[in-house]
Amino acid sequence: MTETETNAYDVVVLGAGPVGENVADRTRAAGLTTAVVESELVGGECSYWACMPSKALLRPVIARADARRVPGLRQSVQGPLDASAVLAHRDYYTSNWNDDGQVGWLDSIGADLHRGHGRLTGPRTVTVTGPDGGERVLTARHAVAVCTGSRAALPGLPGLDAVKPWTSREATSSRTVPGRLIVIGGGVVATEMATVWQALGSQVTLLVRGKGLLPRMEPFAGELIADALKEAGADVRTGTSVESVTRENGTVVAVTGTGERIEADEILFATGRAPRTDDIGLESIGLDPGSWLPVDDSLRVTGHDWLYAVGDVNHRALLTHQGKYQARIAGAAIAARATGETLLAEPWGAHAATADHTAVPQVVFTDPEAAAVGLSLAEAEEAGHRVRAVDVDLSTVSGAGLYADGYQGRARMVVDIEDEILRGVTFVGPGVGELIHSATIAVAGQVPVSRLWHAVPSYPTISEVWLRLLEAYRDA
Repeated sequence: MTETETNAYDVVVLGAGPVGENVADRTRAAGLTTAVVESELVGGECSYWACMPSKALLRPVIARADARRVPGLRQSVQGPLDASAVLAHRDYYTSNWNDDGQVGWLDSIGADLHRGHGRLTGPRTVTVTGPDGGERVLTARHAVAVCTGSRAALPGLPGLDAVKPWTSREATSSRTVPGRLIVIGGGVVATEMATVWQALGSQVTLLVRGKGLLPRMEPFAGELIADALKEAGADVRTGTSVESVTRENGTVVAVTGTGERIEADEILFATGRAPRTDDIGLESIGLDPGSWLPVDDSLRVTGHDWLYAVGDVNHRALLTHQGKYQARIAGAAIAARATGETLLAEPWGAHAATADHTAVPQVVFTDPEAAAVGLSLAEAEEAGHRVRAVDVDLSTVSGAGLYADGYQGRARMVVDIEDEILRGVTFVGPGVGELIHSATIAVAGQVPVSRLWHAVPSYPTISEVWLRLLEAYRDA
């Protein structure tokens, strides 16, 4: 391409990950012409370096752990995992980092894909620099949606670039199993990747600056997962900072705040995320490059009636499923405004992402799993709600005992004692990831405790924990 081309659309979507795809799906369903701009693979972080590869790696790990708790089966699964088969399973679920299928899906909904680096160059204008260096200008009649996601944030340690540390991308795409792996961080990426690589044969050392794992969940979630990682052979150290990192003759050396040297073959930094907004032309419309983008509940950027920020970039909830939810809301809001329909922007309306505030679900796919929705007890109290926490030992539920010998887990229900609704629910234990949607419905639907008594759990399932929680609340 030697000349600059100009193309006009109703909507231009910057970023073709799951969030951008869902915005495009909703605007195309409303009959709006839509362009999607992507500089890497269509399908984004989730499909190739996050959700899909990490869960493909974790599934054999969790299945083996579950099988080892079942009589008649445990003796058959005492050997090591076939690491090459696990990695091949991961490769299958990333389509071997080929996005042809995702491109075909965009084509099927009638969205135009523009490959290259897209930058805002003024209101309602995106300039795309293609792989060949040519430029294409896309203009939007109604909206531009920024769906560029986030990237791993690395600390400012001197010489870190020379060490070539792993981030979440390398941790989910590595072709080999390191003999020794240092993991820095205590959040979801850190705990999941520590679980994976320890099970695949690495000797994992997990270094956590804070006092526990998964600090955004109930404290018992991090405690149970830390115990399990230690039992699996990982070295878990809390209250430990890393002051310097070097690579000497191929070996990584991390020096802690106490001066201790820890050696490994690779080091993973899972220490937070930063928005991918540093080079998308925000300065051209009066916004700061590299910043998170504040939005209202229709996902429209503050002060810009044509600009939307959807998914990680708005910093409301850095989760793929929540970003896709926002995308459905944003796409519907863009269509409503474009066609002059009444905007249903009240809480829980069709054009308000209310769940971002009160009913965000998350599953951590470790062994045991941790799943939560809504507010923790501390968060509910900090928000000024009058609440009471009700805890149940999951091992007391018949379905849990049938699921696994020696089942260990815990459930908590945070009840608003004024409104008699649930503000939050947390489960920790094998297999609890599939329980969280029932809790999400209860929290998002603001189902009264009195009505939950009539939601009868099937016997004998782990879901019977709901009955135990309600009984504990009644009898307290």
